Amino acid sequence: MQTPLDCLNNLTQDDWLIGYNSHEFNQIAQELYFELTQLSAWRTPPKIILAEREPLRFLASFIAACAANCPVFLCNADWGTQEWQQVFDLVQPDIIWGIGNRESGIGNGKNYQCPIPHAPCPMIMIPTGGSLGQIKFAIHTWGTLIESVQGFTEYFQLKQVNSFCVLPLYHVSGLMQFMRSLTTGGKLAIMPFKAVEQGQILNIKNSDLFISLVPTQLQRLLRNPELTEWLIQFNTVLLGGAPAWNELLEKARFHRIRLSPTYGMTETASQIATLKPDDFLSGKMSSGQILPHVQVTIRNQQGKILNSNQIGNINIRTQSLSLGYYPKIRENEEIFQVDDLGFLDDQGYLNIIGRNSDKIITGGENIYPAEIESAIQATQMVADICVIGIPDKHWGQALTAIYIPKKSDTSALKIQTLLKDKLSKFKIPKYWIPQQNLPRNSQGKINRQQLQQIATEFLQNPIT
Repeated sequence: MQTPLDCLNNLTQDDWLIGYNSHEFNQIAQELYFELTQLSAWRTPPKIILAEREPLRFLASFIAACAANCPVFLCNADWGTQEWQQVFDLVQPDIIWGIGNRESGIGNGKNYQCPIPHAPCPMIMIPTGGSLGQIKFAIHTWGTLIESVQGFTEYFQLKQVNSFCVLPLYHVSGLMQFMRSLTTGGKLAIMPFKAVEQGQILNIKNSDLFISLVPTQLQRLLRNPELTEWLIQFNTVLLGGAPAWNELLEKARFHRIRLSPTYGMTETASQIATLKPDDFLSGKMSSGQILPHVQVTIRNQQGKILNSNQIGNINIRTQSLSLGYYPKIRENEEIFQVDDLGFLDDQGYLNIIGRNSDKIITGGENIYPAEIESAIQATQMVADICVIGIPDKHWGQALTAIYIPKKSDTSALKIQTLLKDKLSKFKIPKYWIPQQNLPRNSQGKINRQQLQQIATEFLQNPIT
């Protein structure tokens, strides 16, 4: 396995980083590595908060910290005051890179103790859970990230991975694109999504590139014929971060985009299941087959392994699994049970039904919002939709649809009429709340807590 220092010393190409100066990247990384090794020579390796806004400096800082065996916490420079306070209280950093200031030597590093006895350093802390208002850091190592890269390259039968990154580098979805290109000797193009959306695209050969998008980004690109044509040229368009709706998938299939829906999470260092583009274009609807570095079992609530096509809890065993959430180590390091429900079909394709915690119980019936949302999206009358349950004294929970109508004259009654032949009566939402936008994070995940507040306020003060 290549070490971070190996990767740093092997960066001899001048053109591997497309759109940026590769030589400048190498120089910054080497200088920072030297500074950190000098600091570490007389004390425990310093804890580093990394929140550089500029991609070249962010990645150069990341590889330098890893090569110097320093614990590094990847952070979003745009977090608010409350979020940053959570981070500082939790991490108590020695060095801060980014967020407007470049500071070092904060604290003396003496209080740092590795939470993992004899841990294979460097430790890489990747944020997760920010959409719920409570930031957590999944504890990864260079080794867990490499396991993910190796599973990816084996699955797609690649020696080199060339990536076009428009996702945040502090998030696992952006970081792993860098890791795939860096450790396989591939090329990496980086552009802000806003620039791409405005048509500021690089003049490069897309047929050799993987690009990763979240559903809302794909939706925006498909609204522009020129960008749709640009997207068609990619070797593979990985799609993850949040569930995609059928209308969006059908539109991508109509344009013959080589889409590759994925299922994964921060804790598993990105995807564990991926639908290959040829399967997608042939009409297959799932999250794809399990990657070779992962084992997935479907179990019932008692822990019994279920047969094919039986819905249950998704359990994951993989060497790319994080070791826990900083600073606590997971007790069961072998099997990770996620909140999602799904099943494996006869061909080993993973199908996601919904999140167990999102389940709505109304009148004694179990309902999963993903099914309702998909049916509402299929009416082509809404631009975005989320279904939640709100407390109801008669039914336990009442189905509530919070949506963005495509047209100003779109009424809830029109949508309900179209749903009557598609859904059982008890699955049609009781309340309909139109909004101008829905609260989603940069990965497209909805903030359900905020939607609960919106619904409560709306129903207390309905528009008449």
